[in-house]
Amino acid sequence: MPCPKKEDREIRQISRCLSSVFLLAVLVAPGVATGCAVRGAYGVRVYDRDHGDCHEWDDHEDRTYRQYLGENHEDYRDYSKLPRNEQRDYWNWRHSHPDSDNR
Repeated sequence: MPCPKKEDREIRQISRCLSSVFLLAVLVAPGVATGCAVRGAYGVRVYDRDHGDCHEWDDHEDRTYRQYLGENHEDYRDYSKLPRNEQRDYWNWRHSHPDSDNR
């Protein structure tokens, strides 16, 4: 079997390098895409898929969430443990009840 040409070796090396970069991008992408769901300066940041925005889940948001539960005659349940459709219901309500400080 003859030795591969220099060009063939270089192409394989570039191919391996690009494969590694692609693999790294695939592994990092989910963390970047959900970058909203990390601890922010004041609390946890929560991504609202339907409205395409992030919300800082701090004491103020927790009070607002409890207000929502009260208005809907529901017992307190941790927001992070709600099914997605119930989280969506909260954010729909939240967007129709903006704060005076435009949070």
